[in-house]
Amino acid sequence: ALLAAPAFGAESTNWGKGGSTQKFAADRARLNAKGERMRIVGHCQSACTMFLAARKVCVEPGASLLFHAGNTPEATKRMLDSYKPALRSYLIANKIMETKAFTTIPGSVIISRFHYPKC
Repeated sequence: ALLAAPAFGAESTNWGKGGSTQKFAADRARLNAKGERMRIVGHCQSACTMFLAARKVCVEPGASLLFHAGNTPEATKRMLDSYKPALRSYLIANKIMETKAFTTIPGSVIISRFHYPKC
C-alpha cells in the first residue's frame, strides 16, 4: 500500500503489472500530494509507466518499462498525457500506442534519451 511505502517514497514494484489507468492516476495523485518520491525499478508495464509523471520520479537504469495502447482511447490518452513531450512524440511516431503488443524501453534509455532523472 502507498501508506506503507519506505521512507524514501514508493517503488513501482507494487504496481509493476499495470492495471486501470484511472486507478493509477489516482495513486499518482496521492503520491504527489504527499510529496513522496517514486522510484521506478524492475518491471513496469502499461499503466505503471504513468508514474513517469510523478512529481518526484526517478528511474533505475536497470528498469524495464513496457508501453502499449490502453484498453480504450481514453486510457491510451491518459497514459500518453503522463509522459514528457519527447517520450510521447517517440511513442506516437513509432505507433507504439496503437497496438496491444508491448514495446520495452530500458530505464537507461528513459534516462539518457528522454531525460528522466536517474535514481
